[in-house]
Amino acid sequence: MLGSDKKNRPSGRLVGFLDLGSSKNTCLIVVPDKASKRSPLGATVVGASCLRSRGVKSGVVTDFEQAQRAASACISEAELMAGDTLDSVTIAFSCGRVRSEIFAANAEISSGIVSEEDIARCLRGGRSYAVREGRRLVHLNQLNYRLDGQSGANSPQGMAARRLTADLHAVTADPEPLNNLAMLAGRCFLKVDSLVVAPYVSAISAASPEERQLGITVIDIGGGTVKIAMFADGHFVKTDVIPAGSDHITSDIARTLQTPIAEAERIKALYGTLVSAQSDSHETFSYPLAGDEDAGLHHASKASLSEIISHRTAMIASLIREKLDSSGVAELVGDKIVLTGGGSELVGMAEFMANHLGRSVRVARPSSQYALPKNLSGPGFSTVVGMVAAGFSPSGRLVRIENRVASPLGYFGRVSQWLMTGL
Repeated sequence: MLGSDKKNRPSGRLVGFLDLGSSKNTCLIVVPDKASKRSPLGATVVGASCLRSRGVKSGVVTDFEQAQRAASACISEAELMAGDTLDSVTIAFSCGRVRSEIFAANAEISSGIVSEEDIARCLRGGRSYAVREGRRLVHLNQLNYRLDGQSGANSPQGMAARRLTADLHAVTADPEPLNNLAMLAGRCFLKVDSLVVAPYVSAISAASPEERQLGITVIDIGGGTVKIAMFADGHFVKTDVIPAGSDHITSDIARTLQTPIAEAERIKALYGTLVSAQSDSHETFSYPLAGDEDAGLHHASKASLSEIISHRTAMIASLIREKLDSSGVAELVGDKIVLTGGGSELVGMAEFMANHLGRSVRVARPSSQYALPKNLSGPGFSTVVGMVAAGFSPSGRLVRIENRVASPLGYFGRVSQWLMTGL
């Protein structure tokens, strides 16, 4: 539930979640609220804001000054609604050449009985492997444990074995773009609680636990990127990011019609469709030319607009198909696809992608159970809602997906948080 009445909201530290996109910035501020029956997130939303983004392209900060002003405005608006200020924030990201891989980590069991330290040693080896080549580990989840080569041990501690193997899925990124996000938060007088990989949290919001258990691919079509997350047997098994999105469709419209970007976005929103009709060649719309204020309005047919949109969307679909075919987990994940993100709202997108990808496709938005404001409940807000859903366990306790600070739980406790799989 959303509420700005500070007297009636649950007590506790404000927790902020920020999605810095190429088209828009979104901020949610929540308070842990495990006692509320109206709060399936394990938290109550007390502040929300969505404003236009600047200084960010394809998830990468390209202009610190513009990005800072845009992010600060978004955060301040959410804080105003919450009636309080944030100290820190969790940020979703899709930059840094995100890389996803599955590998095995091994540990010899000298005592013959698997101990907690044996498990921690195995996972330390996996983490060391993941961060080779100077990469930064941003997500690590356990897929399976094997004892002496035999799989199926969900909790190996206390079991007899000579060799423990953990099958792991790791997501890594180049550290510099992530450092820039942290510096951007610092310029907004905020510390970074954690950085979470955007495709993962979008999938948590858009796909149900049952879908993730049966196997699903979630594709978030944003303004500057297409983010892919694949799940099998309830586990996060693959992710990828394509530096193309709905902003490229807008740019194609602006370039072809020689109209300003803002006008091209308006045209796309009002008349854009991937569903052709015979009448489209006869129906027209008017628009101004860029830099030609005295020339009056020009006209184009809806058919020509549809052709522009279809051409770019087909290129994006081709890139998606390449990523899916080369994922190495397609057989495990299955053929069902869920589309989300602002770009998925284009009329006919689900049918278009189904035809080009040869798979079952539906469009999803964050579940209505989250009781978000209507203007923040569309597919374009899956990432920020997914951050809240993934960030809080059913008990209402914040779970660090990527732990950057020493934890009182010790190393094994931190690893158990890295290996969060069931949501």
